[in-house]
Amino acid sequence: MAHEKQALIEEHLRLVLRANQRINLTRITDWQKALCLHVEDSLAGLKELAQAPEGSFADIGSGAGYPGIPLAIESGRSAALIESVQKKADILEDIVSTLSLGQQIRVLAKRAEAVAREGERFSALVVRAVSSLPVLMELAQPLLKPEGILIAYKAELNAEELQKARSLEALLGMNLVDVRNILLSDESTKRSIITVCKQGEAQIALPRRDGVAQKRPLWQQQSKGAST
Repeated sequence: MAHEKQALIEEHLRLVLRANQRINLTRITDWQKALCLHVEDSLAGLKELAQAPEGSFADIGSGAGYPGIPLAIESGRSAALIESVQKKADILEDIVSTLSLGQQIRVLAKRAEAVAREGERFSALVVRAVSSLPVLMELAQPLLKPEGILIAYKAELNAEELQKARSLEALLGMNLVDVRNILLSDESTKRSIITVCKQGEAQIALPRRDGVAQKRPLWQQQSKGAST
């Protein structure tokens, strides 16, 4: 089984590099570098995913399917790949079909806010290189089941970003429970895996309108003393 999973994960990477010739999915085109910076990096959050409640997870801003597809293959959980760029979503559909994973993995060509408005709820959300942690917490809150967790992959989590995230915990009913720092096998790429648990309901109506989380972040609204 382990060999079959590895073969699927490597075939996913081959399909991504092939599709990259038609549409820009990744700047990393060297096979060995891609194994480290896409596959190994994606699987770095497997430990955290295993700690989530039972049930399906979603990958927000999935892009080329990282980290969602490798995590789905390794964990055996069902997954939804949320990708608002239609061309990328179409490629993800093709990849999932080619890998014969259509029974396990869905592709949602929508924004995260739209998925939340439709009532989808997940046990975990994984997000890699999409936005700041405070924004991710806002987007994740209405998508998570109670006790569900957000697993955010960050290249670097500075003190200011962490402070802004913590300032929103009570407002969002989201508690930052762990920050795990790792070094990938290339011995130069640092990664922080941040776990945030949904432990209550938000004190504001979520989701806000599409794109507002990025344009008018809640920490900024709070600092102005304004209601959102």
